[in-house]
Formats: sequence, structure tokens, C-alpha cells
Amino acid sequence: MTTSTLPAGAATAPPGLLALLVMLAGPFMVVLDFFIVNVALPSLQHDLQASAAALEWVVAGYGLANAALLVTGGRLGDLHGRRRLFMLGTAAFTLASAACGLAPDAATLVLARIAQGAAGAMLQPQVIAMLSALFTGERRARAFAAYGIAMGLAAAGGQVIGGALIEANVASLGWRGCFLINLPIGVACLLLTPRVLPDLPGRPGSGLDVGGIVLVALTLVATVFPLVHGREHGWPAWSFALLSGSVPLAWGFARHQRSRAAAGRPPLVPPVLWQQRRYVAGLVTTLAFFCGNASLYFVLALYLQHGLHLSPLAAGSVFSVLAIGFFASSMLAPRTGRALGPAALMTGALVLAAGHAISLVLLGHVDASRIAWLLPGFLLQGWGLGMVMAPLSAAVLAGVPAEHAGVASGVMATTQQLGNALGVALIGILYFSAHGFGAALGFLFVLALVVASLARRFGRMPA
Repeated sequence: MTTSTLPAGAATAPPGLLALLVMLAGPFMVVLDFFIVNVALPSLQHDLQASAAALEWVVAGYGLANAALLVTGGRLGDLHGRRRLFMLGTAAFTLASAACGLAPDAATLVLARIAQGAAGAMLQPQVIAMLSALFTGERRARAFAAYGIAMGLAAAGGQVIGGALIEANVASLGWRGCFLINLPIGVACLLLTPRVLPDLPGRPGSGLDVGGIVLVALTLVATVFPLVHGREHGWPAWSFALLSGSVPLAWGFARHQRSRAAAGRPPLVPPVLWQQRRYVAGLVTTLAFFCGNASLYFVLALYLQHGLHLSPLAAGSVFSVLAIGFFASSMLAPRTGRALGPAALMTGALVLAAGHAISLVLLGHVDASRIAWLLPGFLLQGWGLGMVMAPLSAAVLAGVPAEHAGVASGVMATTQQLGNALGVALIGILYFSAHGFGAALGFLFVLALVVASLARRFGRMPA
């Protein structure tokens, strides 16, 4: 099949189902690998003799690298073509997955996870931008709904897939199979992409803001690193110094962006995006929501295996209840959105809060033989996650100028991954400081109420 070459953002016949599946397979792998590792944490901790901080870095390091480079990935797609960057990112992610699966120790695994996150940052923004460029009207709404469903199933289903892989122990791979499963998916994507996706070339010559990239990376590291390592070292002075330093670094990034724009040089993030109040409000809502997303899966996987002593497969099976709730509410999301209108996101956050509250109330009655007590709460948690996640991306990007679609999607994906990394770091402080799963659920309940409040305001703003 011969693919067409189109200018970036040009209208074309909407791609078929196979093309949509190929586009979604890339970010599905990226999200899957953020969450599939949760159920593998106890196994790899025992196998590699990893510390608690190393476990957090296996999760947070991946998210941090992803967050630091997502805007850059979006910008590179705008410059050099979205299909090209999608393929480069997929190839790099596949190689990094192999390195994770073959890691001989915890340090190597953390480094390979960072490489995975960086590679994922190259492919993720291209998919959101391609969905915006290749679909219009109702087809675009359905494409973004499919994107939200795929990402949510990767998050909730990752635990089930991981548990099954560890239990099956194919070729004695154990937890390593959770990473090596990406190899056939990545190769299939690379073979199919040139055949089913149009080229969508970029606009070369406008340059890349290297200073902005460095400032973003430093700001994120200064924020997340002390939250992960500070507790383990008794909160030394350097942890507070780094946290304090993140504020001037963020201010320096904002000033750097204004200065480049004033000088006629393209900034990493066009100032026009920050002038759109709805887009900014959507980013704040996204940050709060994703702080509770990854952290829920992180502590639940540890609680089920360390606290209740379930096997990886049994723990993964418990996660299937969340996946069922998520899938059902995601499929109903278009109908729910039409029925509830601007209140849909807020309602989803309140359902999520109710799930946390029910789990917290019933927690004291639970042991390994009575895990069913928690299942109603898990079902509501999955339902609330699906009500919010499925429509959130399209809602945040509504009204963003087409020429900034790549960067805007990169900023949104950065916000998602920053929320994931921050959530894991913050909830790790509660969980590993002997406060346990109950304190973690309390934190998640309050956070869901914050998301509901933010979503209420965001939902009422005109697109």
C-alpha cells in the first residue's frame, strides 16, 4: 500500500480501523508499562534485592523521564513529522523494553526504565496530534474516546496482564516477561506504520528550544527526586533545598519562554497556549486527577501482595474488577457526557471519591479470605476513573489551534506523567512511613474531591 504525504494538519480521508489500532498501540504500550510493573514490584524486589526507594524509582523514574521530554517530543513531531517521530519513539521504546527485561540489577533496571520513559515521550504526543489532524467532527470524538479507553485499559488491565505473565512464568522469565511482551507489539507497529498511516510531514527550520528543555527537566527532577528519597534519608536539608529550588527553576522557565517569544525565536511552549484559560484549567484538573491515578495502582498492588499476601495472579485478578468498572463507564462515556453535559467530569470524580470512601470504611474487615469486601469499592473506583479519563483529553484540547496541536498534546501528556510521578512519590511517603493502605486511601479520597471541584469549574468554561 502506498501512503500519501500531507502537509501537517491538512484534511484527508479518515484512516481505517487498522490505522487507529496502530496509533493506539504505541501509547498503549507506554501506559501499560507504567502500570504493569506495579504487580511485579514484590517479585523484582526479591530477585534484584531492590530497596524501597529503588521500587519507587522503577515507577517514578519512568514517569519523570516521560514527563520531562513529552513537550520536546511534541515539538519534534511538529518540526520533523509526526509519523517519523512515532516510528523512532516506537523503535527506541522496544529496545529499552528489552533492556528492562534483561536487567541484571536494580540500578540497571532503573536506568532502562528512564530510557523507556524518554522513548515513550517521543511517540505519545504524535498520536494525540495525529488523531486531531486525521479525524474531524464525530469521528474525532470517537477516536479520542477510543484513545481514552485504550489508555485506561492499559492502566487497569496492566495489573491483570502482569500477574498472568508472572504466574505463567514462560521460559522462567517471571517478572521480566512484563517488559519483554512489548517486543512483538513494537515490531508489529514498526512494520505496519508506513503502510497504514500518512506521512504528515513537519515544518523544519523553526529550531528547538534546548534551554527550555533543560529547565523543564531540572524543574521536574528538583520536584520529584526529594519526594522519593527524602523520607528514606530522614528528610535531610538537601531534600528541602531541592524542593525550594524547583520554584525559581519554574519561574526561570516561564521567563525564558517569554524572552524567546519576544526575540522572535520559537519557545518550547508557545505563549498563546497559556493565554487560553480553559486549556490551563484543564491542565490543572489533569494534574490533580493523574496524581491519584498511578498512586492508586501503586499502593494497591503493594497492599494486595505485601499486606494480604496474595500471589501476583490473584492480585492481578483483583485489579480486573477496576478494569471492568473502567471499561463499562468508558463505553458509556459519550452517552453520559450528553446526559450530564458540563457536569460529567465532576460526577466521575465524585464516583471515584465514593469508591475510595467505601474501600476505606470496609478496610478494617478485610483479610486474605475476605477480599470480596473491597470489590464494590474497587468497581466504583474503576467506574469513576473511566468517567473522567475517557473524555478528558478531548475536553482539554478543544479549541487549541491546529498549528500547536503537537506541543499542546505534549504539554497535556507531560502534565499526566508529572501527576503520575508526583502521586507515586507523595503516596509512597504515606505508605512506607508505616501509615499503610488506610492513610493512602484517605489521601486519594481527598484528592478525588479536589478533582471534582476543579472539574466543576473547568466544565463550565466555554470551549
